[in-house]
Amino acid sequence: MKYTNDHLAELNLLRQFDIGSAATGIKVHNDASEDVQNAVKRLFDKGLCTLPDGGYLTDEGIEVAEHADRVLRVLTSS
Repeated sequence: MKYTNDHLAELNLLRQFDIGSAATGIKVHNDASEDVQNAVKRLFDKGLCTLPDGGYLTDEGIEVAEHADRVLRVLTSS
């Protein structure tokens, strides 16, 4: 199975959250691209963030965001 464009949009959006602070959330505004708006809705539907337009990461969302961070760090290391 390969990453789809939807997966990549979700992973990129997860990287927008500050995983170092559970008290920091994000809000995806109506003028954001349709891809980003759809991605945040899918993250919400999967229980990874608290609001359909962002909010805060759930406990599972934090765990997934940490994994996404690790994957990116490994792939971008020299």
